[in-house]
Amino acid sequence: MTTNHFVKRLVFVGCLCAVFSARGPAVYGFEPGAKNESVAAPIPQIPKRNLGMKTLGGRQFWGDVSFFHRWRIQKNILTGHFRLLDGDDFRHASGTRKECEDKLDEIKKSLKLPKMSGKAVILIHGIIRSSKSFDKMRERLEAEGYQVFGFDYPSTRIEIEDAAEYLRQCISSLEGIEEISLAVHSMGGLVTRAYLAKHQDKRLKRLVMMGVPNNGARMADKLKRNLLFRAIFGPAGQQLGSHSDGLVPTLPIPEFEFAIIAGGKKNMKGYNPLIPGDDDGTVSVSSARLPGAADFIVVRCLHSFLISNDEVVECTVHF
Repeated sequence: MTTNHFVKRLVFVGCLCAVFSARGPAVYGFEPGAKNESVAAPIPQIPKRNLGMKTLGGRQFWGDVSFFHRWRIQKNILTGHFRLLDGDDFRHASGTRKECEDKLDEIKKSLKLPKMSGKAVILIHGIIRSSKSFDKMRERLEAEGYQVFGFDYPSTRIEIEDAAEYLRQCISSLEGIEEISLAVHSMGGLVTRAYLAKHQDKRLKRLVMMGVPNNGARMADKLKRNLLFRAIFGPAGQQLGSHSDGLVPTLPIPEFEFAIIAGGKKNMKGYNPLIPGDDDGTVSVSSARLPGAADFIVVRCLHSFLISNDEVVECTVHF
């Protein structure tokens, strides 16, 4: 490989990382306007923060295993220990899972927190992202009366099936919630389908997929053996490809209602000349398609910005 060729590959992988990490009308379907009339439970107040420290992030090393209102228990992928965080990411306990659960029980009693109930939406981010990328959509969904849970998982440190196990634990923890919908971006859609391959929950009602490579990502095929790509995107990055012997073709189609939002330029070229047909710079429109969808639209938007796009947010809330 020539030096010039190596530099081009390096720059390209860097651009791909930016696309994964970081507006126009729909083609058809999704008429925004309807509102959910349910009322979410009040957000619990925060008790005295005994540990007095806000987390520094590290979201690629922690995975959610339990939700209660705005509280969450997370597991560290490296050490195996747990921590209890409030809605502002302040730590209230650290140690074993039982120690965190016991501390949460104390907080429930001291604040007289109500049991969870009503309708909820779980937001599932893509690779190298976090639940923070859904902040705009979270605010909009909460304004409609939903209880919203931003699911975090160490997307670059574990395989997709392992991420699905974290999701299983979180869904199981939503005691009292009567109806669950999912809004997923990019690889988050594959994590959801991997969950559905082994688990079911009768409360699951609807799913919106945004920029999900349902038929595999051609760019992942091209970069699978690239050392920088492997280092940044980890084991899950190796599973994003479209090869017939890979993970993606084995994932099931959801049995409940789902809709798909794809990004693109609404022409035959798309944003990325290396991807055939229309695309959002990372995922092609054709790859986002999945049989059985209740609705499908294309929004003029790049992959990374789909979840903050005004039209995408409104369509998601409506569906």
